[in-house]
Amino acid sequence: MKIIVLGAGRVGESVAESLASEHNDITVIDQDPVRLAKLRERLDVQVVAGNGLLPSTLLAAGAEDADMLIAVAAMDETNLVACQVAARLFNLPLRIARVRSTDFDAYPDLLGEGGFAVNHMICPEQTVTETISKLIEFPEALQVLEFAGGRVSLIAVRAYAGGPLVRHPIRELRSHIPNIDTRIVSIFRNDHAIRPDGDTMVEPGDEVFFLAPSEHIRTVMSELRRMDKPVRRVMIAGGGRIGLRLARALGERYEVKIIERSRTRAEYLAQEVPSSVVVLEGDVTDEELLSDEGVDSTDLFVAVTSDDENNIMAGLLAKRMGASRTIALINRRAYAELMQGSRIDIAIVPAQATIGKLLTYVRGGDMAAVHSLRRGAAEALEAVAHGDAASSKVVGRRIEQLALPKSAMIGALVRRDPDGSSRVIMAHHDTVIESDDHVIVFCDDRKHVPAVEKLFQVSVGFF
Repeated sequence: MKIIVLGAGRVGESVAESLASEHNDITVIDQDPVRLAKLRERLDVQVVAGNGLLPSTLLAAGAEDADMLIAVAAMDETNLVACQVAARLFNLPLRIARVRSTDFDAYPDLLGEGGFAVNHMICPEQTVTETISKLIEFPEALQVLEFAGGRVSLIAVRAYAGGPLVRHPIRELRSHIPNIDTRIVSIFRNDHAIRPDGDTMVEPGDEVFFLAPSEHIRTVMSELRRMDKPVRRVMIAGGGRIGLRLARALGERYEVKIIERSRTRAEYLAQEVPSSVVVLEGDVTDEELLSDEGVDSTDLFVAVTSDDENNIMAGLLAKRMGASRTIALINRRAYAELMQGSRIDIAIVPAQATIGKLLTYVRGGDMAAVHSLRRGAAEALEAVAHGDAASSKVVGRRIEQLALPKSAMIGALVRRDPDGSSRVIMAHHDTVIESDDHVIVFCDDRKHVPAVEKLFQVSVGFF
């Protein structure tokens, strides 16, 4: 695909890096020539220095024959107007805009064809908020991802000694929980992927990915580790956009405290969050403040300031002082990788969390959902099967007959029955895929994702 990325900030850079690695034709627009030069040195992309709102700049970037515009500049206004110009002047087919403001949620028509002509809107702050909210709901998990409208979940969990399945072959799982159908799709041991089968032993420290109907997540997790007590007390470090969204989302269900350095911002937060949320003015790395506010009895400490170093230090300090679990927002991928295996339990990279939503629109075939895993190294896809045995490479065939790459595994199907209801089917070697099935595929090496895409694309005769 020929894709124009407007904005070379953290999100734009991450988007360009992810898409360029898949042999797409990428052009990045930004007003900072120095930033563009560094990007071009590192990635196989074209760059255009200029204002992305101007027709001349978009023309120089190849808007006349581009397939997609991804507008992720710092300002909402820039992204919205760029989409409108791309649609009106160049008839650019697919336009995606990052919009941080929540004001447009109440006026969706403004974003449609009669307004700013935005096909899809993304908001990294909201994506991060949803990610953290899921981790609070399931505190034992490293990652929680939903498919098929929430019917199926993919869970990453660290196996610990004492779990019923740990140091036992996977095939024993069925005897442990006979009434629940689940599928372990991958195991990462010492950062190396293991393709599991019935004889595979789960070892302590393994990062285990499994698929299960969403209502059975906790039961399956209990096979791999002890279950933690439910989260009640949450401390949020940083009252920026994400901190505010989190406080609003959690304030009615949990005991929430939020720490903000700026007095002006703290006063604003106090007016915007639920009355049950305690707003504190202070430094998130102030040991005395954390002690006074009971960080040692906090179930979850979430560091979401705009400064990576502050988030790392605050998370490490809170953990040392007794916080049960810590999450740190880290924009630099290199920093996030350094934190792997540290006392910070989970490092979230906002740009990486957003990539999945963008990939849903980029991937070939009909993709209902795409999730980026393990900092972009792996990927999980929800592909919709179309056609029949003549026009499709998957419909009417058993899973064992499919030409899947070695790193890919079909974990589950969601099938709609004639009565309109849907059911989850865990995939086995003899499971036959039917037209309109939602097929969930786990790929532990994203380099092989294009082969999965091609597999689900129908022949020209289908149309």
